[in-house]
Amino acid sequence: MSERPPQAFLARHGQTEWSLSGRHTGRTDIPLTSAGEDAARKLGARLGRRSFAAVLTSPLARARRTCELSGFAGVARVVPDLIEWDYGDYEGLRSAEIRARRPDWRLFRDGCPGGESPQDVAARADRVLPELTNSGGDVLVFAHGHFLKMLMSRWVNLAPEPAACFSLDAGSLSILSRDPHSGDPVVERWNDIAHLEP
Repeated sequence: MSERPPQAFLARHGQTEWSLSGRHTGRTDIPLTSAGEDAARKLGARLGRRSFAAVLTSPLARARRTCELSGFAGVARVVPDLIEWDYGDYEGLRSAEIRARRPDWRLFRDGCPGGESPQDVAARADRVLPELTNSGGDVLVFAHGHFLKMLMSRWVNLAPEPAACFSLDAGSLSILSRDPHSGDPVVERWNDIAHLEP
C-alpha cells in the first residue's frame, strides 16, 4: 500500500457580518461574529489531534482570529499572498448589486475594476503552492472563500474561471492532496462543515 502523501488543509475563516449578508469582503478588516468565533473553536476541536509541518494564515483579522481560536496562533506564520481578493470598486457590495450595474459580471472571469483580475489572484495562489508542497508534511491554511477557491483551482491545474463553480462556506474545512499511486493533485475533501452541525 502506498504511503499517504502530505495534505493541505484549507480552513475558511468563520462567519462575519458581511459574509452572512453576502457582501464582498476583500481588504475591509472586519471581525468574526460570535457564531464565527464558535465555528473557529469547533474547527480547532476537530483538528486538535493533528500535527502540521506548517500553519499559514492570511494577514486579515478574520483569518488570524479563526487561527487563534482554533488553537494554532502560536505556530502560525502570516503569508501576505493569502489575503482575500481585492474587490476594488465592488468592495462591500452584494453580487446582485453589482449585476444591477453590470448584468453579465462574473468574478472569476472578469475580476473587479479598481481591484484584482482573476489572473492577479491566480498568480498569488501560484506563489502559495510551493508552501503546500515543500513543508515536509501536512500544512494548515487559514484564509478566505474566493482566494481558497482559486488556490484549489490552481492546485488541480484549472484555469481561474471554473473555481466559481465550487461553494465554500464560512468555517469550512477542505483538503488538497495527491493521488498516492499517480501523484496527480486531487481535491480530497471540499467544503466540509460536519464540525458545525448540531
